[in-house]
Amino acid sequence: MRQVLSLSLPQQTTKDIKKSAKQRGFESVSGYIKYLFDSDKDLISEIELLSSIKSAREEYKKGKSIEAKSLADLL
Repeated sequence: MRQVLSLSLPQQTTKDIKKSAKQRGFESVSGYIKYLFDSDKDLISEIELLSSIKSAREEYKKGKSIEAKSLADLL
């Protein structure tokens, strides 16, 4: 079942969203907004990123890293 979501946005923002949706090949603003929402789910938070960096630094300090000359060295 579909539901309507109403947003209150400045006129220029609305124009920009419609323009971006059209430029990116979406048939509707709804499709574009759904795409953006789904894309946002794949992003990690700032907290997760900082935690990952901290963990990587600790591993590096403990000597658990390798020096790779190319990506092939990692595989």
